[in-house]
Amino acid sequence: MKRLLIALLMALLVILQYQLWVAPDGLRQWVRLSRLVSGQREQNAALSDRNQVLAAEVRDLKQGLEAVEERARRDLGMVGAGETFYQFVHEPDDKHDARR
Repeated sequence: MKRLLIALLMALLVILQYQLWVAPDGLRQWVRLSRLVSGQREQNAALSDRNQVLAAEVRDLKQGLEAVEERARRDLGMVGAGETFYQFVHEPDDKHDARR
């Protein structure tokens, strides 16, 4: 009776070890999925940060004209009504003139 119980327990141990180490849904699959989940979390964090920046920009554009005006001045070179645009051009010094 003891030998039968020991043999049964050994067989159960071998089956459990096989499922843990060799089976397709065993430890290797768990490790692979853990790596995938970790990578996805990092990607989600980066996208979340980007979304927060974009949401702040949308909020600024919706709430006031200052952000729109600043963007138009910077990106499009626009000048507001009643403003005069001055552009200063520096002439090269004689000492540093490249034509010599």
